[in-house]
Amino acid sequence: MKSIVNSPLAPKAIGPYSQAVIAGEFIFLSGQIAINGDTGELVQHSIKKETEQIFHNISVILKEAGVGFDQVIKVSIFLSDMSFFAEVNEIYATYFTPPFPARETIAVKELPKNARIEISITAYKK
Repeated sequence: MKSIVNSPLAPKAIGPYSQAVIAGEFIFLSGQIAINGDTGELVQHSIKKETEQIFHNISVILKEAGVGFDQVIKVSIFLSDMSFFAEVNEIYATYFTPPFPARETIAVKELPKNARIEISITAYKK
């Protein structure tokens, strides 16, 4: 059985998908770009600010699902340019402590709304 998670504090989906789905003990968060949930606008000040906005969005969805960052088991990061890797990593490191989740970082040609970064997460409900 699956259940849908939607946080009113996170941006609304911009397509036919849910913010997150709980399936058994797993929570699958849809990819998040740097949309400010209050304004609906894409944050584009800097890659660090974009990453911070994404992690804010992720945090409120995780909270709505009843888990925290310590229960994240996999992170997928999509970057429009790998030159952002070090700056993204700085922000990323403030959200996770050992043992770290599995992770992949992939360079892509284009992201929704011309965002420069998108992050998706899989968590495990203990």
